[in-house]
Amino acid sequence: MVLITLDSIEEGGFVEVEALLDGDAESLILHRDGHGVRAWLNVCPHAGRRLDWAPGKFLKSKDGHLVCAAHGASFELSRGDCVAGPCRGDSLRAVAVEVRDGQVVLSDRTIP
Repeated sequence: MVLITLDSIEEGGFVEVEALLDGDAESLILHRDGHGVRAWLNVCPHAGRRLDWAPGKFLKSKDGHLVCAAHGASFELSRGDCVAGPCRGDSLRAVAVEVRDGQVVLSDRTIP
């Protein structure tokens, strides 16, 4: 399933997309960096709320972490681990994606 074109994601930026996962519509956060594109469910493990402060608008700390707009939990961007805030030690739920022919698509691979 094609989620978005790679060119639609700014280097170092975030976008929100909708995807069907196991038959359910889910909001995903996509992050592009020099290593490719990573994806997580747009759900904070602390309280189950979306991380964006407005649809598709995400906060990034001066340290480069994704910050939950509701309670300030901070997530590093290589694995989605919470490094500060109320859910320290938890992680965002990763979703496998890959880039094919300039498009970001859901992947069949599993995330460890």
